[in-house]
Amino acid sequence: MSLFENDEYRWRETYFVLIEEGKRPSGKAVQDALAELGGRYQVGEPAVNEEGLVESLTVYSPDDNSAMDVTYLDGEEVIEQKTELADELKQSATSDEERKVLARLPSCNARLDVYHFEQVNYFGDEDEEEEFLDPGSLLIVLERLAELCGGIAIDPQTGSPLP
Repeated sequence: MSLFENDEYRWRETYFVLIEEGKRPSGKAVQDALAELGGRYQVGEPAVNEEGLVESLTVYSPDDNSAMDVTYLDGEEVIEQKTELADELKQSATSDEERKVLARLPSCNARLDVYHFEQVNYFGDEDEEEEFLDPGSLLIVLERLAELCGGIAIDPQTGSPLP
């Protein structure tokens, strides 16, 4: 079940990990890589295609009052987004790291969408809820997924790669 259908969680933001379609990991590889992060994370059973490659899975981080839905996507939407991102980076790339990312973008034709959710706190008001969400777990999961797939973690709101 997607966290979008769970009243205990509220969607906050979406990040991407751009990858090459040929480096799409198996569901087990994703599950194992995220489980290696330790007991702070609870990794759900992945949905996989007929070859065992990941389609989606959910990661919970109770200590951070958050969870993430991870889904695989390929096709025209990814290609269009990659082209837009490349155009933005061409204009703004100032560091060697950004130029390296720009050089890798043409080979990316798929992505992992990482939907970040906050666990709803029914005991406080809206302002207090903001204090509970720790983005640390999101950044750690993005880094691990990028390492696993040889991908590029992207903040789509800013169009910038994450370190």
